[in-house]
Amino acid sequence: MTIASHRSSLAATDGRTPGVLRVGVDAVGHELRAYFRTPDTVFFTFLFPVLLLGIFGVAFESSGDVGARPDGTGGISMAAYYLPGMVAAGLLLTGVQNLAVDIAREKSEGWLRRLGGSPMSPVSYFIGKAGLVLVTSLAQLALLLVFAVVVFGIDLPDDPERWMRFAWLFSLGIVTMTLIGIALSAAPRSSRSATAVVLPIVLVLQFISGVYLQFSMLPEWLQNIASLFPLKWLGQGMRSVFLPEHFAGAETGGDWDLWLVAANLIGWLLVALVISLLTFRWVRRS
Repeated sequence: MTIASHRSSLAATDGRTPGVLRVGVDAVGHELRAYFRTPDTVFFTFLFPVLLLGIFGVAFESSGDVGARPDGTGGISMAAYYLPGMVAAGLLLTGVQNLAVDIAREKSEGWLRRLGGSPMSPVSYFIGKAGLVLVTSLAQLALLLVFAVVVFGIDLPDDPERWMRFAWLFSLGIVTMTLIGIALSAAPRSSRSATAVVLPIVLVLQFISGVYLQFSMLPEWLQNIASLFPLKWLGQGMRSVFLPEHFAGAETGGDWDLWLVAANLIGWLLVALVISLLTFRWVRRS
């Protein structure tokens, strides 16, 4: 049953238009069921960071620890080094890739027009989308951390201040990536081209933003390009949570620069919000 038909039947039963929040919460359940019924989406957005952490952790296990101090202490395994990048990439995949492709498909195939003739409002629609990103991101994060600890024996931070830092980074990252996904959904011209348009953007950003490659290994001009996009800053923020403090010296400015991380993420949040408001159209049927 589609969200539109379900909401229409509910309105008929209640004898009134369903509340915006109630419809939005109900839409979250529909979005989650549709999400986990598509194996390709689950694989490329939900399980992909976990699989990549496993591949990188095993492939580079023989190279030993990285980032040791001159006295030989403070090194970590390659799996531990890749963990913050996988956390950041997970938000990119669930927020940007999943939403951009999904909304573009629904618009191209006429679902938004059908929803426009139902009691659902645009606010309820986006509550459903945001709820999908939130729930899947939290579930993906939990699975990724459990996998890191159980399979690779990675030690998670024991400092409450780092987990508070993680909380605002994760929350700001979810909102930013969700809005970017909504804004990017206007780029594909059809449902068939949605994946072809979105996937290369997401893939290139991961390669140049320090997710798959150590950011300091990239040429300076490529680092400058990556610094224009939010994934580089989100990855830097996540490294400040999960990596030892002396790893900050390997960053571009020799420090975590969390104020720059927050400023860039907020800047992209505002830009994506403006683009979303200008490009998204809720088509009402008479």
